[in-house]
Amino acid sequence: MDELASGQAAVDALVRLLDLEALGDDRFLGMSPPVGPQRVFGGQVAGQALVAAGRTVDPQRQVHSLHGYFVRPGDPTEPITYAVENIRDGRSFSVRRSVAQQHGKVIFFMSASFHVPEDGLDHHEAAPADIPLPEETPTMAERLAKYPERAGIWSIIPRPIDVRYVGEPGWVRPGDRPASPTQRVWMRIDGKLPDDPLLHACALTFASDLTLLDSVLAVHGAVWGPGGFVGASLDHALWFHRGFRADEWFLYDSVSPSASDARGLATGRMFTRDGRHIATAVQEGLLRRVGG
Repeated sequence: MDELASGQAAVDALVRLLDLEALGDDRFLGMSPPVGPQRVFGGQVAGQALVAAGRTVDPQRQVHSLHGYFVRPGDPTEPITYAVENIRDGRSFSVRRSVAQQHGKVIFFMSASFHVPEDGLDHHEAAPADIPLPEETPTMAERLAKYPERAGIWSIIPRPIDVRYVGEPGWVRPGDRPASPTQRVWMRIDGKLPDDPLLHACALTFASDLTLLDSVLAVHGAVWGPGGFVGASLDHALWFHRGFRADEWFLYDSVSPSASDARGLATGRMFTRDGRHIATAVQEGLLRRVGG
């Protein structure tokens, strides 16, 4: 596999991807990887939109939530312009609206809220018990060994995130995936990130879109691709609860409470390996059946 596709080289490329060019007047320019899917990955545009919003906010105020809508497919061969609107700067909170455009049309927009850290109540649900540790969970390369037809694209696209499925992933062959009410995946940035809380939040935003919709298919034992489904993210929400490092292992525990009318809803909780609940994601996606 291409050594630039994984490890620290891929992480450094992700950091560059999230380092937007300032155009002035709270406008920024973002690029896409030179090799990738036919449309811009949703986690990329959401992460870049958060970078743009965060760069207009006092660094002492940390992002605690974001809500975004995917309006049009992004063109990975063209730059993306992000325009940030200052909705409000209050005593404790700052709110921004970040709009991504290509060819003069909106492809994604997001609202994000930032908060000055405060003391208050503190509780959270326990992390799932009896989950194998990431070191005990098959790597992507180990899983791909059974599916050589999938290895081609995975060997060339950037993989800055180490993703380890506790159960069967959604890209196996039809019939190879037993139905499951949950999908659990260990993740971490596959290298070292700089000590910038906004960058870690943006990297987690990037990662949060990778596997979440897969939990909708998991309920039915369904898969992506021929004999299964194609999908697209419609919207995405993310709440940040506690401090974290995206380059340390976290468990993405996802379920799908509902699917109907070719749309599926997925929710995911993220826990550090010592059980702290660091973030929660919710996403609705379009899921359409394709032929074998």
